[in-house]
Amino acid sequence: MTATLVPAPSCFFLAGLDPLEQWRLAPIVQRLEAGGALVPDSPSNRLEVIGILHSYGRVLDAYSQNLIFIADHQFLELFPAFKYFNGEITPGKWLRYLWHDRINYEFAEYCMKAMLWHGGGGLDRYLDTLEFVERAKVAIRAKFRFNPLLQGLNFLCPDFALEQVRMLAMYSGLGQFWRVMSDLFLTLAKRHESEPQLTLADVVAHIQQGLVAAANKPITYAPCIWGHRYEIIPLSAGLTFLPDTALPYVEAVFFRSFPFMGTVSYNAQAHQIPVEQADFAYGALYADPLPVGSAGIPPTLLMQDMMRHLPESLREHYRRQPRGEDDLRVKICLSFQKAMFCVTTAALRALAPFPLETQDPEQQSANREFLAPWLQRLLGSRLLSVQD
Repeated sequence: MTATLVPAPSCFFLAGLDPLEQWRLAPIVQRLEAGGALVPDSPSNRLEVIGILHSYGRVLDAYSQNLIFIADHQFLELFPAFKYFNGEITPGKWLRYLWHDRINYEFAEYCMKAMLWHGGGGLDRYLDTLEFVERAKVAIRAKFRFNPLLQGLNFLCPDFALEQVRMLAMYSGLGQFWRVMSDLFLTLAKRHESEPQLTLADVVAHIQQGLVAAANKPITYAPCIWGHRYEIIPLSAGLTFLPDTALPYVEAVFFRSFPFMGTVSYNAQAHQIPVEQADFAYGALYADPLPVGSAGIPPTLLMQDMMRHLPESLREHYRRQPRGEDDLRVKICLSFQKAMFCVTTAALRALAPFPLETQDPEQQSANREFLAPWLQRLLGSRLLSVQD
């Protein structure tokens, strides 16, 4: 006789899934409702998550600075050849750049383009408002005032410069989001030095508290043009950190993103890419770590950047594993996904209608109704793979 799988009582609310899927999700649901994270707590996972967040925090610090520099000081530059230099152009830096001894800022732009394309949140909506268009046109006229050629181009193609300003506004928005997250992760690493027994639940709580504390931090944008600031996203627009940059980032980068050129066909007849944007599942939580290291795949750039800043304790942990440092980028990718599931846990806890640990039946029911669509989306991710 074939045994019948009976899902745990805490997972019966996932009625749209078959019993096997409910059974596999049951321990995760129980762990969330017990105060844990999407990833199980273990000494190895603690070392990987805290260590990789330390490295990621340092990388995000560089990404944030560069995105904000481009948005503020490379405004509508047609050929921004030195946009990755942050205004510091020296022979030594130029040689290191040619030798590729540098941070891969291209990955930051890749994430920005994913947010711009998928949209969502107040920032995306504001970029389509009449107020934004009027403010952007004032800045465009100011930038082109001494350049008849660009004035003519703007006259012939009035939407070209406007779309570039939309992109620059997204540069700034993502840079401001990453500024908060970098400080949050680096603070966690500093805290771990004095509290070495931090659990993953502590990590999630630290991130959740940081998200909540920064939730209403204003998102503004005022680039410098010929020595003057032009408010394109003013304080009065009412854009804030959590709903207008953090949540769209999770949706666009963690979940959707877009397929990497060279790995699938963009040909419509090949049917290798979903027809609907909402069905995209190419984000960080879904990425297969095996191709990481292949040329041209954007996560390779992020793993390379984090490899430069790995804490020695985490590097030694990798050395003790099979293959040592031969597949270091793959190991970093796996650790990074575990860390991002912890960040996702913090976001879910911040958004849930009630504390997930509640014992009140009505509150518990409301929480499970909130969790159901998220868990169903995560089924196709690497969540079940990182449980071991």
